[in-house]
Amino acid sequence: MTTTDTPPSAPTPAKEQKQSRLPKAARAGGTLHGGPIAYAILVVFTILSLFPLVWTAIAASRDNQRLAQTPPPFWFGSNLFKNLEIAWTDANLGEAFLNTTIVAGISATTIVVLSTIAGFAFAKLRFRGRNAMMLLVIGTMMVPPQLSVIPLYMMVAKLDWTDQLQAVIFPSLVSAFGVFFMRQYLLQALPDEIIEAARVDGASSWRVVWHVVFPAARPAMAVLGMLMFVQAWNDFLWPFLVLTQSGNPTVQVAVAGLGRGYTPDQSLIMAGALLGTLPLLLVFAIFGKQIVGGIMQGAVKG
Repeated sequence: MTTTDTPPSAPTPAKEQKQSRLPKAARAGGTLHGGPIAYAILVVFTILSLFPLVWTAIAASRDNQRLAQTPPPFWFGSNLFKNLEIAWTDANLGEAFLNTTIVAGISATTIVVLSTIAGFAFAKLRFRGRNAMMLLVIGTMMVPPQLSVIPLYMMVAKLDWTDQLQAVIFPSLVSAFGVFFMRQYLLQALPDEIIEAARVDGASSWRVVWHVVFPAARPAMAVLGMLMFVQAWNDFLWPFLVLTQSGNPTVQVAVAGLGRGYTPDQSLIMAGALLGTLPLLLVFAIFGKQIVGGIMQGAVKG
């Protein structure tokens, strides 16, 4: 019995025409390079993105009298390190950084873990009322958070948690956006065949979550963790309400106390804002490449 190899199918005219429209580098599997217009647009957007941070540093390096003049300064002065030292001391930013790191770290970690588990349940498990519960979760995202401030404060006061960090941590341990985000990601990134294969091998539900769901959701977990950490770090309203005595201030609450007086010192306020922003820039500089790489890896796998 002889077997004949089927010849490879010839490319259709439509396919040849589509390939002919592609640049030479793309047809050869090479790397596409942007032209001068693309680079000019990227440079403009980069400058516009960095301008608020640069202006904050410029304002922090001047004095209050110079900031009140017209036109405002557009270059650095000589008071940057002096204002940074005063802001660090007056606002007690060392303790505030530690408190905010604890709050943001616990909140981001808990949100990522719980949102991944809940997102997996809504995306891949079948149970009664799943769609109704998902609509309820999405509906909570439409409620302004200011509406829950009064009842939440009453609960915190009854628990005697005012001026304590747990009053800021516990209300932020779950996120409807995180559940929705992880559900949408796992719908496409986690094939049902992998889950079925794990169950055939005798894996329990928690083992599937640990060995299958978490590795597949790692790129989305990194992005969600970064978003939630930044959100918790920049949160102001709720910490400002429950940390009234400034015994355990977060960064935003501590910075809000700078420059108080009949004439607020805007240079000190800008110095405090600059100090409060630097840790976020450091976190993104360390983990930004891994997050972007994880997103691209997840996109290729999807």
